[in-house]
Amino acid sequence: MKAGVISVQGAFPEHVDALNRAFSALGLVGEAITVRKREDLNGVECIVLPGGESTTISKLLKRFELFHELVEMGESGVPIMGTCAGCVLLSRKGDELVEKTGTQLLGLMDMSITRNAFGRQRESFEAMLEVKGLNSPFPAVFIRAPAIESVWGCCEPYSFYNGKIVMSRQENLLALSFHPELCADTRIHEMLVKMI
Repeated sequence: MKAGVISVQGAFPEHVDALNRAFSALGLVGEAITVRKREDLNGVECIVLPGGESTTISKLLKRFELFHELVEMGESGVPIMGTCAGCVLLSRKGDELVEKTGTQLLGLMDMSITRNAFGRQRESFEAMLEVKGLNSPFPAVFIRAPAIESVWGCCEPYSFYNGKIVMSRQENLLALSFHPELCADTRIHEMLVKMI
C-alpha cells in the first residue's frame, strides 16, 4: 500500500510518520511518501492534504500541477483526508476570508467552512473529542483551526466541539479542523487507510 502526503507547505513530516505508524498498527505493509509534483502521485492509494496556510497551499498546488490531479482523484474515489488548511481546501464553500484572499478551493466536499474559527495561534488548544467510528475519545490538537459551518448532500458530521462541526466525511473524503498527526494516537490515520 502507498499513501501520499502533499508536501508543498505545512505539517507534512508528522503525517508521513503517523501514516507509517497507522500501517504498522493495522498490520499492513505500506509506505507513506511525500508528494511534491504530479508524478509523485503514481501508485498512491490515499492522500493527506495537511495543515499550513490554505491560500499558499492552493497556489502551490496549481504551480506544481497537483490541483486538478487532486480533484480528479477525489472524484474518482481515492481516499483523501484534509486537516486544518486541508479541510478548508476540500470544502465547496469558503468564508469572506477565503473570498478576500482569492483562495481557490478544491470543492470536493459538500460543506462550508470558516477559517480561524477558534482563534489565532496563541489560542491553540487540545480537546478530547468523540468521533464517529472510534470507541473512545480522540486527543485533538487545534491550531488556528477552521470550523465546518454546515454540511449538505452526502457530507456527514463525524465530530463536534462546542457545538461546531470539526470533522466530517463524504464517502471517500475526510475533513478535520484539527491536527491528528500531532498526537501518538493513529486511529484517524487508520480510518483513512481502511478506506483504500
